[in-house]
Amino acid sequence: MKRPMVLVVDDEPEMIKYVSANLRARGYDVLSAEDGLTALKVFRESGVDLVILDIRMPGPDGFEVCRTIRRRSGVPIIMLSARGQEGDIVRALDLGADDYLTKPFGVGEMLARMRAALRRTPQTGVASRPPLVMEDLKIDFAARRITVRGREVQLTPTEYDLLVHLAINAGRVLTHRALLQAVWGPEYGDETEYVWVYVRRLRRKIEPDPGNPRYILTQPGVGYCFVAPP
Repeated sequence: MKRPMVLVVDDEPEMIKYVSANLRARGYDVLSAEDGLTALKVFRESGVDLVILDIRMPGPDGFEVCRTIRRRSGVPIIMLSARGQEGDIVRALDLGADDYLTKPFGVGEMLARMRAALRRTPQTGVASRPPLVMEDLKIDFAARRITVRGREVQLTPTEYDLLVHLAINAGRVLTHRALLQAVWGPEYGDETEYVWVYVRRLRRKIEPDPGNPRYILTQPGVGYCFVAPP
């Protein structure tokens, strides 16, 4: 079985050494970069399965690296952020990051987040469902294809999994915790910002008017509901 390849990007050599040593000891292959340009070069030339990416770096910072990677790949991205920089976390998620770790972090937490990101797979039995059509929106579960007004919409794996979980539960209100545990994994439950950032991303891609959503409705203080087909 192929060992997962992880790209670790941080401008602190000590952090790269710490993360890399722990990953190799647990069966991962590791590549590293200390700046954004090198990170993008390594990513283009290697079959990376997951990226651990620091936000604050000279040159192209973690935000720009995340944006560039996400344009061409759905590979999981876990961002590293210094404590107290909540605005950075939200911005990273909005650019397509799947998760984040706040420095300093423990090895156990890092490994749990990585396992959750790597094992994210489409929901069991979803592919056998007939397409769901709602006005201009069509979800083809078998083909993993989303179209709006006949044009295909590109979603990241996490965006797709969130949309599918909402759609197969159309008409039901799903709490933030339920969505987190269904899409991100059972280790999650309190990271409410993940859900609202990703719902906002989905609305920008599938809603005719993201500010007045037609498909994904907010239930204030509770969660979200995908409108039931007529």
